[in-house]
Amino acid sequence: MSRREELLAFADTVKGFMPRNEGLALHHYALEHSSVGSATWLEVGAWCGKSAVYLGSAAEETGSVLYSLDHHHGSEENQAGWEHFDPALVDPHDGRLNTLPTWQRTIADARLEATVLGLVGPSLVVARHFAQPLDILFIDGGHGHDVAWADYGAWTPKVVVGGLLMIHDVFENPADGGRPPFEIYVAALESARFIDVAAEGSLRVLTRVN
Repeated sequence: MSRREELLAFADTVKGFMPRNEGLALHHYALEHSSVGSATWLEVGAWCGKSAVYLGSAAEETGSVLYSLDHHHGSEENQAGWEHFDPALVDPHDGRLNTLPTWQRTIADARLEATVLGLVGPSLVVARHFAQPLDILFIDGGHGHDVAWADYGAWTPKVVVGGLLMIHDVFENPADGGRPPFEIYVAALESARFIDVAAEGSLRVLTRVN
């Protein structure tokens, strides 16, 4: 089994909400986009590291670095009483969700610690102090209106011309999912800075053109 096959198979075992076809598309378009050589990628929303393995596999092959950003306390839909609550991820010390230890184990088990670098903290705070241009940006953070729009506003200007913007959980039909990821996807197109490249399930892939 090749290193790539090993990582993509391992990704299937990681806790997360990304279907395999979307994870494979995430990997494929990141790999297809990138030539061999150092580039900076960033994902907003890491959870337990599933998408970081899909992207990290492509980053490793191309000599790129993926920054995986999350506060690791979960979005609204991950909290107690909501659909995606997982009691196994609650920290007994303070009763809050804490996915950071699981994320760390995921990246260590995948042997991606030299390629996938964790950033822990609020997205907007980190964005204000992150000056490196991004060749790939993957937005998969909170799906509430304010959070999604804040991530869009803070991070998309950092994508270089020719770089990729990928957005997860984009559902055109409101019955299928929350609206904010779809709204920021539409906003990216209407801004004329981005054009469509591909779609797979709820994943949208765009490229920056100006």
